[in-house]
Amino acid sequence: QVQLVESGGGLVQAGGSLRLSCEASGSIFSINAMGWYRQAPGKQRELVPAITSGGTAKYAESAKGRFTISRDNAKNTVYLQMNSLKPEDTAVYYCNTIPPVPYWGQGTQVTVSS
Repeated sequence: QVQLVESGGGLVQAGGSLRLSCEASGSIFSINAMGWYRQAPGKQRELVPAITSGGTAKYAESAKGRFTISRDNAKNTVYLQMNSLKPEDTAVYYCNTIPPVPYWGQGTQVTVSS
């Protein structure tokens, strides 16, 4: 059974930081690239950063220099450190494989106030 459990979101002022965590089923985590996706109200879900099983990361332009994705393969967990947050980062954040499996967790809400 696929499980994706995101946590760590919250309300933060612009310029602040948050660290998101996502625990995934071992069956999908160990061999797959993982990514953090976000969906803002009225917008499509977008991939923000991704990380391969070997630890190579890639970032969307909006995240470069501010976000850092990492993973702990022993814990089946992927993290997202978000610094210098902006109001436009406000969204529900989800983790999933690359490409995504047809199952999404509940996500974690990130709200950045100006």
